[in-house]
Amino acid sequence: MKKRAVKVLDTTLRDGEQTPGVALAPEQKLEVARALNDLGVDIIEAGAAITSEGERKAIKLISKAGLDAEICSFVRALRSDVDAALACDVDSVHLVVPTSDIHLKHKLKKSRQEIKRISLDAARYALDHGLVVEFSAEDATRTDPTFLREFLSAAVKEGAQRVCACDTVGVLTPEKASELFSELTRIVKVPVAAHCHDDFGMATANTLAAIQAGAQEVHVSVNGLGERGGNAALEEVVLALAHFHGIKTGVKLNKLYDISKLVERLTGLPVSPTKAVVGENAFAHEAGIHTHGVLVYPPTYEPISPEVVGHHRKLVFGKHVGSHAIENELKRMGLKPTKKQVKEIFGQVKQLGDRGKLVTDTELRAIVDAVMGRELEEMVKLEEFTVVSGNRITPTSSVRVKFGEKEVVESGLGVGPVDAAMNAISKVVEGMSNIRLQKYHVDAISGGTDAVVDVVVKLTDGKRIVTARGTSGDIIMASVQAMLNGVNRLLWDRKLGGT
Repeated sequence: MKKRAVKVLDTTLRDGEQTPGVALAPEQKLEVARALNDLGVDIIEAGAAITSEGERKAIKLISKAGLDAEICSFVRALRSDVDAALACDVDSVHLVVPTSDIHLKHKLKKSRQEIKRISLDAARYALDHGLVVEFSAEDATRTDPTFLREFLSAAVKEGAQRVCACDTVGVLTPEKASELFSELTRIVKVPVAAHCHDDFGMATANTLAAIQAGAQEVHVSVNGLGERGGNAALEEVVLALAHFHGIKTGVKLNKLYDISKLVERLTGLPVSPTKAVVGENAFAHEAGIHTHGVLVYPPTYEPISPEVVGHHRKLVFGKHVGSHAIENELKRMGLKPTKKQVKEIFGQVKQLGDRGKLVTDTELRAIVDAVMGRELEEMVKLEEFTVVSGNRITPTSSVRVKFGEKEVVESGLGVGPVDAAMNAISKVVEGMSNIRLQKYHVDAISGGTDAVVDVVVKLTDGKRIVTARGTSGDIIMASVQAMLNGVNRLLWDRKLGGT
């Protein structure tokens, strides 16, 4: 593939926000836009201005934020949509028009020539008002090829600065993508973009094939968010372009993990642990052979260093763990166990794993402390805890803990009793030791309304990250236990000067 630069249009704030269940407030959209700008994307599709007053507020905030990226609004082939975009001071519009007979017959009930005339009129209107126009054929991959070429060529003749072929329902294959984009880039004399959906899990591969065939722009979203199976994932596409093809984008690869976590937090959609590039397990190793190889020479089981994308390596302790991983962790903790102690720790970790349990950091270190005779001091003790909830009141929680000789009392509100409890505990923890909750996960161990639940939390003090567990028939108490277990571990390690 010829080495060249490729533009990146990020559609997290438009197509990504169309993910069922996702809705961002204007200030949240601005936060994501700033992060995308810092990441180095070329074009931010900030939303569809015609959608609502809130959407227009968000796009205006982004347009006025002084970002380097081009700010774009999605529009249909309607002057009213273009007017709404103009009112938001955007730089460009992404003018999207259905072109397949399926859409024309069943959705729009218009002929090919009618939609062509309407579309070109909207494009001319936008151009006459000083907007850059990216002209997209929706459902291009199920459109008659002759009409698609005619349609996009007419848009270029009208003055559109960029065109895009959308694989709206993800039916392309890499071979078909190569054929389609080779033909389009041969006849169209402006940059051609690829907008691929992931219905068949092919979005990244199809996007790469399009670039290989001559496309000069990609449409992507953070974490692959989007309708149904989502869009081509920004992190996968830009990393693959750089690593496999030497193609430059403006994206700073070492910021990919951070923006993934930001979008995960703001949208409330958890990233799968096995998600490529940014998933929590993307650079995690448990099997003994793997951990040994990675510890000796990381490239044995890591195609790239986690630092390339701003991620981190993680050794997981479970039934597949090897003794080398245990020895390495003990060394990292600054400990010097005997061979007998290492063997005992190794055996206990294996036993927990065989029982189907995730061995958290707190449990591993509890095993280490017990085997090596190090007694964990309970530095934060729960003295009193109450939660009030009902159908006519806001769930409220209060907590009293003892920290050394000091007593700390806090309260919290929440959308439910568990949320209220976690908010109260979080206030206590942040106030005394600057420890923050990063992740919360709950599983029911048994069935029925009296199920025993298992709560796992991830906490950080800015330097270290620990995972802790709480188990109880009461989900609120399990949550509080998990938090305090993690807090005590972080504080104990800090006191010992460990990591």
